[in-house]
Amino acid sequence: MKIKIAIAEDNALLAQSIKEKLELFRDAIFFKFKASNGQHLIELLKNDNNVDVILMDIEMPIMDGIKATEIVKDNYPQIKIIILTVFDDEDKIFRAIQAGANGYLLKDEPPNIILEGIKDIVSGGAPMSPTIATKAIELLRNPEKRKPNKYFENFSLSKRETEVLEQLSKGLNYKNIAVNLFISPSTVRKHIENIYKKLHVSNKMKAVLKAQKHNLI
Repeated sequence: MKIKIAIAEDNALLAQSIKEKLELFRDAIFFKFKASNGQHLIELLKNDNNVDVILMDIEMPIMDGIKATEIVKDNYPQIKIIILTVFDDEDKIFRAIQAGANGYLLKDEPPNIILEGIKDIVSGGAPMSPTIATKAIELLRNPEKRKPNKYFENFSLSKRETEVLEQLSKGLNYKNIAVNLFISPSTVRKHIENIYKKLHVSNKMKAVLKAQKHNLI
């Protein structure tokens, strides 16, 4: 079955170029539509959300790609989103991941790499250009490199949940966290479920990034 693709890109020539690159793989890809900005994308999805993957630009007028990503993931969580952009700075990487992006590729990647990224994301992967992956890992290791956010929310995390988050930020698994905190793995799992609910996230990486963003850990 072909993978159904949509594009959100304000540069018409660039959008056409991306579309033409994808059409080299007609046996694997079916192009649905292209949107000129985030708001246009949301309007198109209201009429047809039978899309597997969206290739999303960041800098667009009216509504940027990060805000559009957040809205798409809230309303159509089954749709995978690959940020396809020229930007590789830490703040945009962080914000895109926070918004729910499943992958992050640079526009200068060759067509076969973009295709592999699309296939990977449909299979549950999280494709990233090497430079983006390096910066994402660096962000996790050194969150102080991000500019401090002026606005902090109170997520009402308990002391134990904060301790579990700190352990997660060190890359530890449930079993190791349980040993370190003298609790059972099932209790760790329950704390993590509560953390996800309170932070409104769906995985460990997002939980840690959001906690760091809001100075929770």
